[in-house]
Amino acid sequence: MPTALEASPGERLRTLRDLLGLTGADLHRLTKISQSWISQVETGAREPAEDRLCIIAEATDTPMSFFYAQPSSVPLDSLRFRKMATASRTVTRRISAFYGESFRVTEELTGQAGYPPPPLPFASSSDLSDEDIEELAAQTRVALRLAPDKPIPHLTRALERAGVAVAPIVLPDPTGDSVSPTNKHFGVSYWAGIGETALVAYFPGNQGDRDRFTLAHELGHLVLHTFRPRAADPEGEANRFAGALLVPQERARDEITDRLTLEGFARRKQAWGVSIQALILRGAAVGNIGESRKRSLYVQLTQRGWRKEEPVSVGQEAPLLLWSLLHRQYGDKPYLRASDQLAIQPTILRSIAPQAVGKVSKSDAGQPRPNGKVIAFQKRTARPESDVRDAAL
Repeated sequence: MPTALEASPGERLRTLRDLLGLTGADLHRLTKISQSWISQVETGAREPAEDRLCIIAEATDTPMSFFYAQPSSVPLDSLRFRKMATASRTVTRRISAFYGESFRVTEELTGQAGYPPPPLPFASSSDLSDEDIEELAAQTRVALRLAPDKPIPHLTRALERAGVAVAPIVLPDPTGDSVSPTNKHFGVSYWAGIGETALVAYFPGNQGDRDRFTLAHELGHLVLHTFRPRAADPEGEANRFAGALLVPQERARDEITDRLTLEGFARRKQAWGVSIQALILRGAAVGNIGESRKRSLYVQLTQRGWRKEEPVSVGQEAPLLLWSLLHRQYGDKPYLRASDQLAIQPTILRSIAPQAVGKVSKSDAGQPRPNGKVIAFQKRTARPESDVRDAAL
């Protein structure tokens, strides 16, 4: 019988269906196992037969170890989502399962490598003012080893070097193809607190500025809401934090004024890697742009068609940490080798830890690109506890 720290194979079977987006009927079509047996095993009404689990494992390309793996330590009701109010509950449930498995794998990989946890600041008082959030964003820049008043060249790498793992989520469909029915979901995150693993997951889009804002927003949840789970307006606070992290207060007051034209906002977007719409909101947040001017700017955006497709391309960032740890532990072709030990389907592992595409030269690192793309930081001098991080990245 499973211990209190283990999931039953039936519970893991339900998790597998959620991960892969399979209904009971879908699994029946793949395996010829009856839906009633599947339902009874998942609810604990009957013990699972090993031979039938083997059939399911083979049909879904899942290692048998998955059914006996200790579940994630994440309390899924504590997850913070950046999503639209109309997002599908079914997709949200699937993403919760995917995130739980991602967190479990992240704990395993970082634990094997002895990768230090993040030294993030955190809010603890029940009420936070806007200035409190600005200050916490400034403290977070210190924790991420960033300049206090400059654009962030590569937010993903800064998070990873500080110990916050980043994982893209690409949901596989039942046939094995990669799809992302997540257009109403943007990000999800969890951190248990001091000395614990932190993971920010996001759904890659075709706009680098959107992905960067999502990462900053989810980081805001870690800093602001880990010890304040019942904040009155967590999404609004996380948005304020994201703006403050990406464009620090004094620079925002100097550069985002009510005299700025849309062309001026486009130039700021290229410099800061932040969307025009987010920059307008940042100007309003620091008191430089009033409601009337903000409405006027949004009308202009609509008239130019920039609400849906803004000018200036911001380069997409790619995570590196989890791939580096996976590669170090399991070699050049790690997905199949790691699948059984990490108790995860290879396709899902590939989404969590995508293979690094290339290296950025030291001479290019941290330098702005003419087309507004952002690339990785230069490697900085190691500090105590940072040598493991720098070696991995």
